[in-house]
Order: sequence, then C-alpha cells, then structure tokens
Amino acid sequence: MKRLLLILIATLLCFNANAKKYRAAAVTSPDQSYYIMLDWNDGTLRWCAASYDGSEEEPFNWVNPSRLKMETSAGTWGENISKGRVKRSSHEIYNAAVVNFGDYSVELRAYNDGVAYRFISNIESDYTIIDELAEFAFNSSDMAWLPYVNYKPDATSDYATQYYTSFENIYDYVALKDIDWRRLMFTPAVVERNELNICIVESNLEDYPGMFLSNRDGDGVIDTEFATAPDVVEQGDYNMLQGVVKSRRPYIAECSGKRTFPWRGVVIGTDSELSDSRLVWNLADECRIEDTSWIKPGKVAWEWWNDWGLEGVEFEAGINNQTYKYYIDFASRYGIEYVILDEGWSVKGEADLMRVIPEIDIKELVDYATERNVGIILWAGYWAMQRDIEGICKHYSNMGVKGFKVDFMDRDDQEMVRFVYDLAEIAAKYHLLIDYHGIYKPTGLQRTYPNAINFEGVHGLETMKWLGKEHDQITYDVTIPFIRGVAGPMDYTPGAMRNAPREEYEPNYSRPMSQGTRSHQLAMYVVYDQPLAMLCDSPTEYEKEPEFTEFLAEIPTTWDKRTTLEGEIGEYIVVQNISGNDIYYAGLNGNTEREVTILIHNQCHGIEIYSDQSDSSTGYRHDIIEFDANNEASNNTPVRNVNIRMAPGGGFVIKVHAKPLNNNTL
Repeated sequence: MKRLLLILIATLLCFNANAKKYRAAAVTSPDQSYYIMLDWNDGTLRWCAASYDGSEEEPFNWVNPSRLKMETSAGTWGENISKGRVKRSSHEIYNAAVVNFGDYSVELRAYNDGVAYRFISNIESDYTIIDELAEFAFNSSDMAWLPYVNYKPDATSDYATQYYTSFENIYDYVALKDIDWRRLMFTPAVVERNELNICIVESNLEDYPGMFLSNRDGDGVIDTEFATAPDVVEQGDYNMLQGVVKSRRPYIAECSGKRTFPWRGVVIGTDSELSDSRLVWNLADECRIEDTSWIKPGKVAWEWWNDWGLEGVEFEAGINNQTYKYYIDFASRYGIEYVILDEGWSVKGEADLMRVIPEIDIKELVDYATERNVGIILWAGYWAMQRDIEGICKHYSNMGVKGFKVDFMDRDDQEMVRFVYDLAEIAAKYHLLIDYHGIYKPTGLQRTYPNAINFEGVHGLETMKWLGKEHDQITYDVTIPFIRGVAGPMDYTPGAMRNAPREEYEPNYSRPMSQGTRSHQLAMYVVYDQPLAMLCDSPTEYEKEPEFTEFLAEIPTTWDKRTTLEGEIGEYIVVQNISGNDIYYAGLNGNTEREVTILIHNQCHGIEIYSDQSDSSTGYRHDIIEFDANNEASNNTPVRNVNIRMAPGGGFVIKVHAKPLNNNTL
C-alpha cells in the first residue's frame, strides 16, 4: 500500500504541481511494475504509461502524456470535461478502473507486461464516429522499428489510397523525428526507451476500423488515422476477387447504442519479454464458441508456393485430382493433418465458389482424404466468400471440408472488420477453420473465435518467389517474433527445401528458394506462433529427405508454454517450447554468426539436434545424443551445457526425448 501511495503521489506531481486540484485516475499492474494514468486536469483527456521504483524523485514515463479523443455525431468525447466518476476493480492478472464522463467512459487496465485503455459508449441512440485521436507520445530522438504500408504516395496521390494495403512490409529502424510523414504505418510497432521497448498494439477490434499510425508533425508524438467508412465498393482487382473502395463517407464508423471500442495499448519490456507477451490475447473478448473440441490445429501440405511442382510422377502435375491425391498421400504418410487446395480450383474470374473447374472433384478428394485421416481446406477470395458466407459454409461443411483460407481482404475499415467477425462466427457454426490471408494483424479474434486459426499480415516466405537478393529476408525473420508476433499467430508459410546464402539466392516463381540455411527454415516451426503451419515446398522435395521430413512433421503447432530464453530484435532469438511431454529448443539467427548455450536437464533419455553445418553452407547436421537418465552421477548434475553454433542466416532445433532412444548415438 505504501508503494502504491508513492506511485500515485509521484504521478500527480509529475503532471501538475497543484495536486489538490488534480483530476485523474491511475491503475497499477498486479506486480506494481507499471501503471497507466488518465488525466483531465485541464478539461482535456490525456494518458500516460509510467513506472516508479522510489529511487528517483519522479516516475519515468514510458509513454509521455498523450491525448485521446473521439469526435462523434453526439459530441466530442475527451474535451471540456468537468468531472468523472471512478470505479476500480482488481482481477487475477490485471487491475482496472472505469472513469464515467456521462455519455462515455474510459476504461483503464494495467497488466504485468503492459497497459491499455479504451472508450466505452453509454448512449442509447444511433451515432457516428467522425474520427478518433489516440496519441503515443515519446521523444523525437527515440529510435523505433516501424512498418510502413507498402504504397508510396506522391504529390498527386490520394492519401486514402494507403488504406488499401496487404499489411505486409519490412521494418524501418529510424528516429521518430525521421518518420516519413507522407506514409501511414500499421501496428504493431516498437519504440525503444531507456533500454526497454514499447510495443504499440490494439486489441478487440470489432465493428470498427483498424488503427494506422502517423507522424505528420515530425516530432516524437505518434498519432493515429483510421480508414473512413466505405460508401461505394466495387468488385475488381486481382481476378475480380477484391472489393475496391470507390468512395467513402465522412466518418469512420456507424454505431448504435452502448458498446465498447477497441483497446489501445503498449507492451513494455525487454526484447525477450515482448516476444512472450500475451497482452493482445488477454485484452480480447473471451471465447464465444461453447464447444471447441472440433478445432484441430496442425500442419498443411501446400501447393501454391511450389507451383504444384511434383517431379517424377506419371501424370501431368497441376490443378487436378491426380495432383491433389499425391499431396494427400504424402500428408497421410507423414501424419500431416491437412491439404490446401489453393487458388485455381474454382472458375477464374467468376468469384463464385459454387463453380468448380472440370479437373477438380472436391467431394472425391474429400472422401479420399478422409479415408487417409487428412482434412481438406479450400482457398477463397474475399469477394467470392462475402457474397454468401452462410450458403458457402453450409455447402462445403456438409461435403466434409474442414475450413477455408480466405484471401485478398486488404482493408481494415469497419465494413471489412465486420466481415472478418461474421465469417468467423458463421464458420464456427459449421465447424470450419478459417485461415485469414491478405489480412491485417490479429487483434484477439483468435481468442474470441478460436476457429480463426491463423492470420497473415506478415511479409512471409511467399515474397521469396519474386524479390531479389537486395531484399534482406533474414533480418526480417529475426525481427517479427518481437513485433508482429506480439499480435498473435502469423501465416508465414515456412519450409523451403532449396536454401542459399543471401548473396547466392535468386528469385524463382516455380522453383523458389529461401535465404538462409535449412535449419533456419526448420526453426521457424518452433519459434513462430502458427497453429496452422504450412509445409510450403513440394512433396517430392520433402520425400528426398524422409528423416528430416519425419522430424519436421512431428513438431507440434501449438504449445502449452513458450519461453524466450534470449534474443535481440533484428539479430537472433532462442526459445523453449513445451507441448505435453514434448520439449523443443530452437534458435533463429540473423546475419551474424554466433554460438549459444542451451541447458538441458539430465533427467531425459537424450536429445536430437538439427543445426547448421560447420562450413557455413546451407546444409544441416543431424545429431542424436543419448543420456543415461538412470545414471546416479548424471542425476547429480541437473543440467548439461549444449553449445550450438548458428551460421549467418542459420538456426537450430533440439528435441528432448523423454523415452529411450535407439542405439545410434552420434
């Protein structure tokens, strides 16, 4: 209690010397590491995130006092405030307060890994949100990792064009004062302060547009922009599968009655703590599906990245039943749970998922796969799916299809966010998984509707089909666990079997390769959160190395516990993941060779290691080291040090064996 009082007193003094007249509310995390403060002393709402350990006269602001405001057709929320009523509550993993200002309230939450706030509407009528301001104030010299939208406007461009984006780009490492004010950024994004990181996130994005970031004033204040509501949307662009916004309305959202709005938050911590944060998940609404037992994560044999590239087969490989039966047989042999029919199974240019090309018989494939304990997932463009979500889901669920990979949303305005939630809800009704591709980052939907099993919004391996060697995918690979991964699962689609150092890499659309080593690709299956994990390469490539493929196929896709052991944004990451009795260690490396030490408990029967070859080639080592788990001397030594070298662009995976190994110790 004494510590809490010190924090509150220091906070009041930090904002205003005259504490007697101060109007504010503060909420401290359960471990008292951080707190969030809402201030309306001058009649205008501001918030900050801070900490105070008693060693300094004033607390340290992780986020400086920042304005928050909503302009609505019912009035402006966040200005001209005279008083507010505060109601506090404590929970197992967070503390909270709701400050009521009449027509609206602001809720605050403080967790041990970060803080967040959101607006709440208290009015009964219909209204519109004209705009929202959510500032994140820092110092102009602070460095940041920021993803711009992948569109560069010029003097003649419509600024709103940037709202039409796939949310895929690499990160620029820049001082806040050097942000390109002409370009929008998307979240998550990370700002470095006082040897820690501040990761800007949003959560529970429902029936409301997503949050873009900008910095038009060139100072240290990051503010927000939101896509205005679409007015006229026409079918168009890629194979007539996208919704192209032709005109927009003068507001960002239409609302009716009481409701909550999305959370604006920051994760605060070291690089490793960012990677392990659950803030976005914890802020999201709880699960709305009563029975989730039918939701089965797993791996997927996938054909689009390898261009249906089967070799040495007695038929013409392509979009036909013979090809897909080969993929199904491959999946069945290795215990891979799913096969995706990606683009091409429905008639091109029609955006009609009921019109299937003559070369494909989906019912035959579903029956063939079911007999072999493999599920079928169908790819669908956004425009085709939104035409009749219920009818499409019902039709293919009755046929035995297990889910859809839905692509080319490429927007996060209110209309698109509604579609994303409607699809998850209706698909759950018919026991269908949804893999969202061409989508904004996850914002907690995977908690509310767990059948929303994976999300793109990541600059994944598919880009290696066309980008040149000037592109540095290796650095991106060891950046996203600390930034994009904070938001939730990511459909990166790893598994390339053709691997090369960056200087030897060449793009190839039909026989693509990856930058970095084979072990770099393998480690992604442990390091990245991907409950539906693609095997992106051809079955005939995997079949050339059955031992490697068997090891890959056995890696779980969900984990009971994930711990980042060490790492640095843009450099490397090492994790320990546990799923039941399975324990895996994995490292993913950037462009600098390094050695790490893994501590393995002796009370196991041994370990299996896939790592980089010592000559820095793109091949791999496979070592099996057997322990004597019953040896008294071994048990007196609780751990063994295992030193692992990671090549530039390299990695490793260690599987801990709880059962006795074969006599093939290396």
